[in-house]
Amino acid sequence: MADAPPPQTVYPNLTYEDPKAALEFLVEAFGFESHFVVDGENGVEHAQVRAGASLIFLTRDHDADQYGMHSPLALGGTSHALCVWVPDSALDGHQARAEAAGGRILNPVHDSPAGVREYSCADPEGQVWTFSSYAGE
Repeated sequence: MADAPPPQTVYPNLTYEDPKAALEFLVEAFGFESHFVVDGENGVEHAQVRAGASLIFLTRDHDADQYGMHSPLALGGTSHALCVWVPDSALDGHQARAEAAGGRILNPVHDSPAGVREYSCADPEGQVWTFSSYAGE
């Protein structure tokens, strides 16, 4: 008998200089739920947040990271963005909440060329988040 895949098969892992502050921001600004936290000598080393049915991993930035992963603060930018589904009717309020919590709105709520509404926001360490009504159609 074959193993059935879990409900989620891709787990994004974002690197932060301060994972505790990132966790607090993601909960306050985006309404994510804190799921799991691992403390270490320097504070939070690893955490997980739940965005709807999906988990996102947060990891502390280390100079000697074996994969070369670093916070956008250390890199001077990022090479990726996460896209998270939000109901179309909630996007304007979601953006207002993110901005009030200190998120930097990069592209306000708009109709995208793909036919969905969305906005993009950078968190305090520069990770880029797009919130969209796109539901994987």
